[in-house]
Amino acid sequence: MTAPRPLGRLVNLSHVHDPVTTPLYPDDPEFRTDIVATIADDGYLLRYIQQGEHTGTHWGAPIHFRADGLAADELDLDDLLLPAVKIDLRHRCAGDRDYAITVEDLERWEAEHGRIPDGAAVIAWTGWDAKWGAPEFIGTGGSAGRQPGFAVPTVEWLLGSGRLGRRGALGIDTFGPDVGTDETYAVSKLLYGEHRISLECLANLAALPATGAWVLVGGPLYRGGSGGPATIFGILPG
Repeated sequence: MTAPRPLGRLVNLSHVHDPVTTPLYPDDPEFRTDIVATIADDGYLLRYIQQGEHTGTHWGAPIHFRADGLAADELDLDDLLLPAVKIDLRHRCAGDRDYAITVEDLERWEAEHGRIPDGAAVIAWTGWDAKWGAPEFIGTGGSAGRQPGFAVPTVEWLLGSGRLGRRGALGIDTFGPDVGTDETYAVSKLLYGEHRISLECLANLAALPATGAWVLVGGPLYRGGSGGPATIFGILPG
């Protein structure tokens, strides 16, 4: 099953990058902006932006967890333009920060919407996009670092069934596709080992339909990059 090429209205699926409100993954480098030039003093405004490659809304390339994986500048442009499906799991994640998305969740979605297109960006809407900028996004006390994500058998099913195709992606509104309690990053390693990418800290997922849209990953392609901060566009059907 091959989806048609996109043509339609754009929606922004990225948070605004702001060092005051952007949550940082534990031990990631500081996000800061320094004024280099001002209109009053220099006739133009220029800032020096310092942030990690995986700060804010961003995407991950295979080399992020695979030394032999492709870097950001080595991927094809077609790897960054994908048909998208949105799996609304807010009701399951609301009371369970450790929720692992199951094959059954995806099968229920397919029973309602049809088969996930081959080579899709499978995007999980956990409700974390609404927590952006608040302590609940990272969690506090005993919940710190805990977030929902995909179960390993679910990703194996997506890969083995062809639903992630020859190229595809996992997307999510949390820090990444792994359940926060998995310190081995098993899902990320499995995904990147099969030449796929991840879309992370997505925003505005209410604007993305369950099916029929595409996603386009925009932003700088760093040479040797493990991904990078991104403006990710949803392209809605006309």
